[in-house]
Amino acid sequence: MTEIEIGRGKRGRRAYSFDDIAIVPSRRTRDPQDVSVGWQIDAYHFDLPVVAAPMDSVMSPASAIELGKLGGLPVLDLEGLWTRYESPEPLLREIAQLDPAQAISRMQEIYREPIRPDLITLRLNEIREAGVTTAGALSPQRTQEHWKTVVDAGVDLFVIRGTTVSAEHVSGRAEPLNLKRFIYELDVPVIVGGVATYTAALHLMRTGAAGVLVGFGGGAAHTTRRALGIHVPMATAVADVAAARRDYMDETGGRYVHVIADGGMGLSGDIVKAFACGADAVMLGASLARSTDAPGNGFHWGSEAHHEALPRGERVEVGTAGTLEQILTGPAQSADGTTNLVGALRRAMATTGYSELKEFQRVETLVAPYQRS
Repeated sequence: MTEIEIGRGKRGRRAYSFDDIAIVPSRRTRDPQDVSVGWQIDAYHFDLPVVAAPMDSVMSPASAIELGKLGGLPVLDLEGLWTRYESPEPLLREIAQLDPAQAISRMQEIYREPIRPDLITLRLNEIREAGVTTAGALSPQRTQEHWKTVVDAGVDLFVIRGTTVSAEHVSGRAEPLNLKRFIYELDVPVIVGGVATYTAALHLMRTGAAGVLVGFGGGAAHTTRRALGIHVPMATAVADVAAARRDYMDETGGRYVHVIADGGMGLSGDIVKAFACGADAVMLGASLARSTDAPGNGFHWGSEAHHEALPRGERVEVGTAGTLEQILTGPAQSADGTTNLVGALRRAMATTGYSELKEFQRVETLVAPYQRS
């Protein structure tokens, strides 16, 4: 891999964002109606390759049920307002109306309320009783404390999601979560991340995870790049983790770990390129927060925005673009790439001649940096 000299004492590998690459048409085209965008992880099949980010601005129990009925995988944040308050709707409206200068400090106050195990159970039961696949997310720091409550509630998929998650966390203060032992002893499939490099992904795959989330600091509501100086452009990150998946399959004699791109995909073209780089599904935050069904009321934020000591995110206004159904499957009434996201994916696959997502991962790509005017 060619490295670029940053200075005499430092070299770095060139990395690419989705804006830096383009997909190439082939000799064959298809009808979009003949394209399949379904995917399966463990025993669970989904008609849409869309996973909702576990963020309070994106997922409530009601919007989770709606997404599940549309064919996607909803993931509820089990450390969010829905597990801290019996009726969080007034607080969600307050957050949307906060003055930007006071938003983070007020959100820190709101999220100091303790997480209630009984509310974890209540929210997951509500989703499960609606007949959709039930998934909930905890951070690595909270997993040891609440995992039993989550599993006992009958969750189908368990998501461990943090800014970055490693298979080997070293701590001098407390025994860290042993992911390999934890996943081995759990009876439900686990999706874990974020991760952004080949080596880190390979180690996570060796823990027994069913899927890995790919992304670091690239989400619309993240300021990690500015606050910590850490960021990996998504096209390179997804392609590197897809390579780790291939090598892990060889290592294990065929065990397939799903790669889920998480962050940095604000428009339908970005989503298309994520699959072209090797993703099996995409986890969407801001895109779904734009729906009229989303609990954020036109605003979007993640847990990084209310961290008690070092916020690495912000509340951003994303507006509304349509219902959840319009955003995912249309019909679109604008040409800006914010609605009918799955329709755009179907069209791109059809235009380049592919009928299955796993085939589309092999589509030809070019490095074609786009200069915004």
